[in-house]
Amino acid sequence: MATNVPALRRATLVLAVSAFALAGLARADDPPQPRAEAAAPAGQKGGRGGAQGASQNSSSSAEPHRLPSDSTTKQTLDLPGRSLNFAATAGSIRVFDGKGEPVADIAYTSYELDGADRATRPVTFLFNGGPGASSAWLQFGAAGPWRLPLDGEALSPSASPEVKPNAETWLDFTDLVFIDPVSTGYSRFVATGDDARKSFYSVDGDVNSIALVIRRWLEKHDRLTSPKYVAGESYGGIRGPKVVRQLQLQHGVGVRGLILVSPLLDFREFTGTSLLQYVATLPSYVAVAREAKESTKGAIKRADLADVEAYARGEFLADLVKGEADKEATNRLADKVAELTGIDQSVSRRLAGRFDVGEFRREFDRKNGKVTGRYDASVRGFDPYPDSSSSRFGDPSGDALQAPLTSAAVDLLTHKLNWRPDGSYEVLNGAIEGHWDFGRGINPPQSVSELRQILATDAKLNVLVAHGLFDLATPYFGSKRVLDQLPAFATQRVKFVVYPGGHMFYSRDGSRRALRSEVETLIRE
Repeated sequence: MATNVPALRRATLVLAVSAFALAGLARADDPPQPRAEAAAPAGQKGGRGGAQGASQNSSSSAEPHRLPSDSTTKQTLDLPGRSLNFAATAGSIRVFDGKGEPVADIAYTSYELDGADRATRPVTFLFNGGPGASSAWLQFGAAGPWRLPLDGEALSPSASPEVKPNAETWLDFTDLVFIDPVSTGYSRFVATGDDARKSFYSVDGDVNSIALVIRRWLEKHDRLTSPKYVAGESYGGIRGPKVVRQLQLQHGVGVRGLILVSPLLDFREFTGTSLLQYVATLPSYVAVAREAKESTKGAIKRADLADVEAYARGEFLADLVKGEADKEATNRLADKVAELTGIDQSVSRRLAGRFDVGEFRREFDRKNGKVTGRYDASVRGFDPYPDSSSSRFGDPSGDALQAPLTSAAVDLLTHKLNWRPDGSYEVLNGAIEGHWDFGRGINPPQSVSELRQILATDAKLNVLVAHGLFDLATPYFGSKRVLDQLPAFATQRVKFVVYPGGHMFYSRDGSRRALRSEVETLIRE
C-alpha cells in the first residue's frame, strides 16, 4: 500500500537518520551465542525457526513478547495445467542490537518449491510499503500461492476472506519470501523503550533491518548461492533500491533483479509547492475521465494517453511555470484541464487548473455526491458528507480491503500454515507513519541515487517498474519522469510498464497476468 503523501507533506523530510538508527543494528545479525535453528531437521515444525534458534540468550523480559517457533508444512496447489508441491514456512527472524540484546522479531512467510536445485533456484524477497503495511497485499493480491479476489467496487469490508489458488503465482519460477517489517503483520518489538522504536522507524533503520533479515534468511535456508531478487510496492520504491545497495555493500549479497510495483521513488514531487506534482498526476486524472465514459470503459491503455503526456510535459508545464500572475496562461491551462477531465470550468479556473489529489477526487463526480478512490480513482464511492465545505471522506478503493485481507492472512497462517501467534495481525498500521523519522533536513527521501548506484555497480542487474493507470497515490507519470533522467547505461536495463488498474492494479485479472509474465521474463533472463 502507498505512503500517505498528504500527511508527509506536513512533515519535514530528509534522508539522514540518527546515529543510533545506523549503529543500533550494526551487529544485530551476530548474537553472541551459537546458532541452534538447525537443531531440528529442515521441513519439520520449528526446524527453520529464527526465533527458536535465537532464544537461548533472549532476556526474560523479552520472552512474553516472542513469536512462536517457526512452522513448516507441506502443501500442494492444484492449478490449471499443473500442480505445485512446496514447503510453506511461517515464522520469524530475531534481530539483535550491537550489544547482542534482542530488539525485534521480524515475521516472514516463505514458499519453496519441492525438488528444485537450491543452488540455482531463484528466490524473491517481497515487501510492501506504507510505512506501516504488511506484505499481505503482494502475497494475497499478486504473487503468492493463494489469492484473495480484490474486485474494486465489488469488494466490501464484509466480503468473504476465503483465499483461492492463484493461477498467476510466481512460485512456478521463483521461491518466495514475504517480509513484514516490524509492527506490521505479526512482527513485533521484543525490547521495550523508545530507542528500539526509533532504530526501526526511520528511512535507513528500516532498510538496514530488512536487508539484515534477507541475509539471515539466506543463511538459515542455505540459499546464499541462489539467484536473488527483491520486490517492493509503493513505499517499497524507497526501500527497494536502498535494500539492494545495503545488501551489496554491507552484507555481501548480490541481487540479480529489482521489481518495483506502483513505487514512489522521490518524495520531492509530492512536497511543498513543487509544480511537478501536477505534471505527475494529470495523465492519471485524464485516464480516469476517459475510463468513465461508456464508449471507452474498460478499454483505456497508456497508449491512449500519449496526447496528455505530451501536453503535461510541454505546454502544461510551461504555463505552470509562468505562474498565476500570468492570467492568460493560467486560464489557458485551467480550461484545458477542465476539457480533459470533464470537471466544471469554473471550478478549474478557481483552482487555477492546479488540482491536488484530494480536490480531484471530490470534484470529479461531485454532482452525484461521489468521490473517487485514491488507490484506484476508477472506483467511486459515496461522499459521507457531500454538503460539507471540508473534505471528510475515506478511500472507497482501499478502505474496503483491510477487513477481508486481515481475516484472510490470519486464517491462512492459523489453519493452512499452522502458525498461531498471539496478538493482532496488523495489515496496515497507521500509527507507524506518525512516528516515522523522515529526518529534519532539506532533502526529502528518495531512492534514485541508490537506483543509479546499483545499476552502475552491477552490469547484470535488471529493474522492472510497473504502475497502474488510475493510481493517484503514486501516479505512473511521476515515475516515468524520474526514470527518464537516468543515464543511458541505466535506462537500457530498466523496463517501465503501465497496466489498467490502480495502485493494486494486479487486482485486475489481465493486469495480474501481464505482471507475472514480465516478472517471469526478468527472472528467467
